[in-house]
Amino acid sequence: MRSYILSDSKHQTLHCLRLFLNEVNFILRVEGQSRAQERKFTKVASKSFVYPKKFTTMEETGKLLSGTEIAKNIRAGLNEQVKNLKEQFPGFTPGLNIIQVGAREDSNVYIRMKMKAAEEIGIKASHVVLPSSTTQAELIRVLNKINLDPSVHGIIVQMPLDSVNKIDSTLITDSVLPSKDVDGLNTINQGKVAVGDLVSGFLPCTPNGCMELIKRTGIKIEGSQAVVIGRSKIVGTPAAELLKWHHATVTVCHSKTKNLPQLVANADILVVGIGQPNMVKGEWIKQGAVVIDCGINSISDSSKTSGYRLVGDVDFEGSKTKASWITPVPGGVGPMTVAMLMKNTVLAAEKAVSKLANTQWNLSYLPLKLSEPVPRDIDIARSQTPKNIMELAEEIGLSVADVEPYGATKAKVNIKILERLVGKPIGKYVIVCGITPTPLGEGKSTTTIGLSQAIGAHLNKNVFACVRQPSQGPTFGIKGGAAGGGYSQVIPMEEFNLHLTGDIHAITAANNLLAAQIEARIFHEATQSDKALYSRLVPKDKGTRKFSAIQLRRLTKLGINKVDPDSLTEDEIRNFVRLDIDPSTITWQRVMDTNDRFLRKIRVGLSDTEKGHERDCQFDITVASEIMAVLALTTGYTDFRARLGQMVVASSKQGVPITADDLGASGALMVLLKDAIHPNLMQTLEGTPVFVHAGPFANIAHGNSSVLADQIALRLVGSDGFVLTEAGFGADIGMEKFMHIKCRASGLKPDVVVLVATVRALKMHGGGPQVVPGNPIPAAYIEPNCELVEKGFSNLKKHIENIRKFGLQVVVAINRFTTDSEDELSLLQRLCKDNGAFDAVVCSHWATGSQGAAALAEAVVKAAEQPSNFRYLYNLEQSIEEKIEVIAKEIYGAEKIEISPAARVQIERYKSQGFNDFPICMAKTHLSLSHDPTLKGAPTGFTLPIREVRASVGAGFLYPLVGTMSTMPGLPTRPAIFDIDLNLETGNVEGLF
Repeated sequence: MRSYILSDSKHQTLHCLRLFLNEVNFILRVEGQSRAQERKFTKVASKSFVYPKKFTTMEETGKLLSGTEIAKNIRAGLNEQVKNLKEQFPGFTPGLNIIQVGAREDSNVYIRMKMKAAEEIGIKASHVVLPSSTTQAELIRVLNKINLDPSVHGIIVQMPLDSVNKIDSTLITDSVLPSKDVDGLNTINQGKVAVGDLVSGFLPCTPNGCMELIKRTGIKIEGSQAVVIGRSKIVGTPAAELLKWHHATVTVCHSKTKNLPQLVANADILVVGIGQPNMVKGEWIKQGAVVIDCGINSISDSSKTSGYRLVGDVDFEGSKTKASWITPVPGGVGPMTVAMLMKNTVLAAEKAVSKLANTQWNLSYLPLKLSEPVPRDIDIARSQTPKNIMELAEEIGLSVADVEPYGATKAKVNIKILERLVGKPIGKYVIVCGITPTPLGEGKSTTTIGLSQAIGAHLNKNVFACVRQPSQGPTFGIKGGAAGGGYSQVIPMEEFNLHLTGDIHAITAANNLLAAQIEARIFHEATQSDKALYSRLVPKDKGTRKFSAIQLRRLTKLGINKVDPDSLTEDEIRNFVRLDIDPSTITWQRVMDTNDRFLRKIRVGLSDTEKGHERDCQFDITVASEIMAVLALTTGYTDFRARLGQMVVASSKQGVPITADDLGASGALMVLLKDAIHPNLMQTLEGTPVFVHAGPFANIAHGNSSVLADQIALRLVGSDGFVLTEAGFGADIGMEKFMHIKCRASGLKPDVVVLVATVRALKMHGGGPQVVPGNPIPAAYIEPNCELVEKGFSNLKKHIENIRKFGLQVVVAINRFTTDSEDELSLLQRLCKDNGAFDAVVCSHWATGSQGAAALAEAVVKAAEQPSNFRYLYNLEQSIEEKIEVIAKEIYGAEKIEISPAARVQIERYKSQGFNDFPICMAKTHLSLSHDPTLKGAPTGFTLPIREVRASVGAGFLYPLVGTMSTMPGLPTRPAIFDIDLNLETGNVEGLF
């Protein structure tokens, strides 16, 4: 029987056909084609033949199975796959990292082959070389770092490890993430092969290359007798498993096997990988067998210039007359191993891209166990078993590299994920806000969480809730926690309401470091000469002075274009070292995350060591720190660093703004906040994801969770998903600032506004009796009273009108209480729809979770389908006074504004300093649309007094003060601390609410 391999020379092919087409035993073998294709091709070729593939004629015996040619074709196909990936996802490139310990020359040769193949295909390959002194622990640390690099899709640890230290190679291969283990040597991937899962993991490269070669011969593997000589975990064992799962009958032979020649003689397919040159003899081999030689050995050969030549484990010369197909050494299995390695790398990259492109999560929802009456919040939270946070992360498309777990129920999500998500379409953006708050509470947080659960569990849509991290001040004071309530909560609630991942503590540390530096700088400037200051600020190190990076920025700011510290003149030195801070202008206060009224005014510098440098100042609560507002508005590392440096803490005696950069502190602040910038991932009672990140005050700051959390969430949910973000206080404060400040910082535009209201709160706005916390609720709020509801509707109506001014649809969520009558609820729904609301839905999510917010979820989805005509109410280029007036008239209902003389001086100073184009962040009471907390409903005709105007330059807004704002709450007579304790037997927190 003769066999021919065809080549792309048309003339040679036609010549072969003319000579041999009529021979009885002619078989036409087309490389890479199935037998059905071969038969079809033969039939066509007998009539008229034109075929562009490469053909070569072979001798009658020992058909050469060239891995070189097949590998070349595979690389060409992979190159096309990579091109397609890059076209579909601009900026994306498959990444491969090769780690080498030591410098063995044979390893260098293999690595060069891999690097060359990667370059040819379009894979970005990196080669990390570690010294031979590398320890096992050091290698694992390097691996862990690369595991977490999202730009690396494949990792190879070059074997053997050339280290003077003992290193467990199995431990090392198992330290490579299974999803990046393109060698297929991780125990998890090997285990998948062992149980017949040849799809979800990675197949080991050399055995897979062997299988590809076997398939190219056209032999029917199913039912064939296969013999594998060698049982190494790299070649023999996985090769036997692959053959087994392709339905061959497999015999594995090894050093203890008896009657090896007789076993080999029965093999239709023979795979050899034992590292013994020419061990398998030709006479052992069955006539017509397919022989795959994985060995590569060096033997002496005086005829070669090098003095040696490479041979396999099979006696090639003696076997080629017996085998139907046989791989050469070199040029057989070796090139295929590299090709399969590249194939696995491209596959890993495709899986990574597929994960990012996947728009529908495979989210497992947690069932609720509803009880009546509704138990305490903490009892409900504790009755639910949350998913492991890494399980949730995987469900929503996050990789291990994106997530840093803090225990089993919370994690940080690295903001670098935005780089990978940049091309992904964003979801619908929904802001949840409320009517003007009352002591009775409206339930914004509960509604945000309940709606999130309903959009997920009820409508089966991707959904993310983004909420603020609560301060511990209210948690231990009178308000309690902010995790939602009833069957609509973030869990675990004690983790949510207490330390979480330490972001607020990091802000406290950073804020107080800057405060300490202000005092220290004033002290040192007052007690030292220019020369002494300069010597200490720019000290000599081994006889040489050098400016730090932050000092060079200060020199540039001063217009001093010098980098040599010894070249500054006396005047330049004086300008450099003297900030000349005016203590009376210091606006930067110390902070702590506790309600403590006795820190509202303090005196510092009373020790004798401070030499009489006393100063009156105060503590604020941490969430009032400008750093918190900066964190909430930043869009990334570079922006964060710039905003921190731009924070103005005081003025010089000459009226020049003094910044954190001037004080040399912004780099240190960035270090303290390096983890706080990443959003915190948690979950709801029903297992939907929640980002908890940042918690700025809603009066002197903008009262919204972070821009970064929203941006990441919007990319993760995809175009058909929803992101719900909550605004603090009433819509006149939190929602307005969301529109004018947060949306400008993020570049995002909302699609729908959910406005939360209650019958009880509207009764108060309609003139109901005063409610005192801790006292019984008056009967007017429990008994039906439609007249009072209709009077109080004026407040809700004004908020609907305000939202519509921004060009957005508004869905009113009526948070139902058991005391609400059907008549009151129906009246409220009708009034809402008659006055511009897209819909008004009665909700009971507190009592029933997603079930009670299902109708609200459907209404929000419908509203999001409507065209959005989002617009701002003022342009940044308008004057500061005009912007304040727009908010006062359009949002609050004021007739005019009245700016105090002190505020006018401040406004003019900010204009001269270049801050006119900042957005406005009004600091006023949250208890009324006006400046007077006693005015309920929707007051009109009033004059809004502007007492003072301050600047948060780092955050990027001006905040006019309307009345007196307290930035340090106090503890009530009976704070929540009386009820909070730790169960010493279970370790559970008790008493939180």
